[in-house]
This record gives sequence, structure tokens and C-alpha cells, in this order.
Amino acid sequence: MESRESINKDIDLIFKPNLARIERILPQMEGHRLFQLRFVDEDAVNAFAHKPGQFIELTVFGVGEAPISISSPPSRPGIIEICVRKAGSVTGALFELQKGDHVGLRGPFGHGFPLETLKGKDLLLVAGGLGMAPLRSLFQAVLDDRKNYGDIVLMYGARNPDDVLFKYELLGLMNRTDLKYLLSVDVDDEGIWRQYVGVVTGLFKGVQLNSENTFCALCGPPIMYRFVIEELLKRDIPKEQVFVSLERMMKCGVGKCGHCAIGEYYCCTDGPVFRYSDISHIKEAI
Repeated sequence: MESRESINKDIDLIFKPNLARIERILPQMEGHRLFQLRFVDEDAVNAFAHKPGQFIELTVFGVGEAPISISSPPSRPGIIEICVRKAGSVTGALFELQKGDHVGLRGPFGHGFPLETLKGKDLLLVAGGLGMAPLRSLFQAVLDDRKNYGDIVLMYGARNPDDVLFKYELLGLMNRTDLKYLLSVDVDDEGIWRQYVGVVTGLFKGVQLNSENTFCALCGPPIMYRFVIEELLKRDIPKEQVFVSLERMMKCGVGKCGHCAIGEYYCCTDGPVFRYSDISHIKEAI
């Protein structure tokens, strides 16, 4: 049985914002930044453990809080990375902060990608746009434990060359021989893009998938899911082997506000990561 002290620590992480310091701010594409955060209290540092695909509630004091996906893997503890798009009052206020300033963190929340289920399997990871931010946590966790996974294919689609998240980090993957990295942009107005130009589903022409052993993780806009899942089903990938992250409309993080309800599920507590077989009957999910 858990001790009262242990239970109180878990409650503090979930319901009480813990003070965290901004250690570093790394610009990404326009309007996006990667924030590296660390809890001020070492007990909070040691207590925090997450799964890829989970999220935190970020507090900018005096402004409010917002749910943000975790971009760093659990295999690299201590620093929590979040990739943030400037889109509202909380994220706008966050962009006004500097290295050394403090924010509040609650969490982690929700269900992430099941690493134990994925071990020993071939993996296809597909990201679209800002979906690369949460998928990065899973991708780096897998690379940090590379020997325990089969073939790895990463597909990433962005609107144009300027909208590629983690551009230089991902370009470094091109020289790796233990995975396949395929990158696409929808349009290339300047004519300088050397990779595939077109929607992300066009990248499927370059891969062969073992339907019995391939598990898939998708992060991106719902319209992308519709067409990517169609491609997977054409290749006989079972619905049970497809995981999707549904993060839209999340707010409170604990299933109280109802903002993120889809069918019988709340994205914040039942997800944000779902098996496609569990939600394929819900029209508004995809």
C-alpha cells in the first residue's frame, strides 16, 4: 500500500502547480519556441515521471494556465521540454518570459503511448505540423532504447520548408542507418526543397510495412489522420495497432470542464493517446 507521504506527493504534482525555472528558450519556426524547464524543488524533479504523449498544465502566474504536450522523453529526466505555439493569452505571456523566470507545472496528465506494448515491434511514426512536438517524446524515447525495437520509420509532413519543427535536429537523422526518415512539405514556392513535395501520405510510396508486426503512432491535425489511417488500412495494418493523439480542446486536464469530450471519452483523462480501434466508431474523433 502506498504511504500517505507518497500519495500526498502525487496529489501535489497533479493539483498544485510546482515552481519551475526556465532554463533555456530555443526558437523554432515563427511563433514557436522550445522551452526547457526544471522544477526548483529537487523532490519534484525526482517525483516527476511521464510517458510519451502525456501533457502538463502550464501556469503563467497572474495570467492563467494551459495544457501543453511534453516534447522530451522520459529517458532524459530532470529537464522538461515543451514546444509552444503562441496562440492565446497564456502562451502569449509565456513568450514574454526569459531564461531564469518561473512558471508553474502540474501533471503529467492523461494516457501516453504504451512503450511496453511497442517494444520488439516495427514502428511507423507519422507527424503533421505541430504534431511533431508530442511525437518527439516518443521518438527520442525509442532512439534512447533503440536495441529493443524493430524497424523504425518516421514520416513528417509540414506546410512548407519554413514550417518544419526541430529542423536541424531532424536533418541529422538523414545520416542514420538504423531508421528511415521521410520528410514532406505541401508546397515549395521557392523551389529549393530537396525532399518530397506533396501531402504526407505520398511518403507511403517509399516504405514497405509488415502488417503483423508494425505498430503506428500518429500526431497531427485530424484531417491528416483520416488519410493516413486510410493508407494503413489499405496495407492491412489492424486498427488495434494504430495509436492516435487527440489533443484538441483540452483545458482542465482532469475531466471536469467537458471541453474535450468526444463520444463517451474525455481526451484529457481517457487519452490524449487512443487506440484507433477504441475510437473508430466516433465520427467526431477523426
